[in-house]
Amino acid sequence: MLSRRDFLKIAGGSTIALGTRPERLFSADSKEWRNRQSEMLYGPLGNTNFMVSRVVMGGNEISPTNYDHVLRAIDSGLNYLDTAPQYGKGQSELGYAEVLKARPRDSVFVNSKVSVWTSNRAALFKDIFESLAESEQRKLKNLATERLEARQALDPDYIVTYFNSQQRQMETAALDNVMELKYGRSIDRKRNYRQLIIESVEQSLTRLGTDHLDILMCPHGASTAEEILNFPETFEAFEILKKAGKVRQLGVSSHNDPGGVLEAATKDNPYSVAMIACNVVNYRYLEKPLEQAAKKGIGVIAMKVARPVHPGAGRDPADPSRVETINSKVEGKWSVPQKAYLWALKNPHISTVISNMVTHDHVKENLILPKVAAA
Repeated sequence: MLSRRDFLKIAGGSTIALGTRPERLFSADSKEWRNRQSEMLYGPLGNTNFMVSRVVMGGNEISPTNYDHVLRAIDSGLNYLDTAPQYGKGQSELGYAEVLKARPRDSVFVNSKVSVWTSNRAALFKDIFESLAESEQRKLKNLATERLEARQALDPDYIVTYFNSQQRQMETAALDNVMELKYGRSIDRKRNYRQLIIESVEQSLTRLGTDHLDILMCPHGASTAEEILNFPETFEAFEILKKAGKVRQLGVSSHNDPGGVLEAATKDNPYSVAMIACNVVNYRYLEKPLEQAAKKGIGVIAMKVARPVHPGAGRDPADPSRVETINSKVEGKWSVPQKAYLWALKNPHISTVISNMVTHDHVKENLILPKVAAA
């Protein structure tokens, strides 16, 4: 059991007053509740007024044969499901379709993403790049590298490295941005940057067996601010889908340069939600962007909260210094990943944390944490 002292020292040596509830950390003129239960705590997702559970369900491991634990989570008060076409090559969305058959659609908020946006863009510019002279290729690469260095985007404690292709993804996005300035006119923007989004959403809705998404995240895995700022076609597609009743809110997800992406989402655009990699390792790069997002009313979903300190089965062990950091910030007899979630749940600028729960035990262990963090 957690002692009173443990309750008071959940993050960074700072204290929380007993009885402080997450709802008091946010303000909203109206609130849209779904699946409200006493076992769970909820808070507004920024200015969307969606009252979401303070732990939400990641979808990477969901499939038509692996979703029973999602039902248990919903029965325990969880009310937000995350997925993407990329997860299991559509299997995650198909798995959630089974969930939505078993539980009322209006008991949960559902988001999906446009996974193909970044890969399609990369393929288009790769073809152009390979047609260029070697001297021009070198010049473009140097410019892209300079931009990454200026953003500190590849600093080990910022990129953290959650998956093997992450740095290559970052470098590709930076190169694409440089090429966009000079060669972007050869791209059919209406087809590749607008219609692509609409078609992806239509396919996701079919797989999910629903008629709308509460949140559409595009791009899925933005690596740079330019992907947010320089593509009005994204907003055009969103408005078309919103008017058709197929999408309600626009969001973005980001592992790479999440601070820069979050800052871009706070500009004058329709973004209202950002799912960003945020943890004890990269937090110093995110502190100011998180404050800025809170002022703008952007709902922040923290992902990869536990990955740096608990990589999981099949991955290299965590750096001991990272584990030591989270142990120093969160006391008590909690597992290392639980401590990581408790650390994030304390932050008033984070609306909710996403957990890639894949078993009933994961659900049981993680859904108790919101009340622990608030007590």
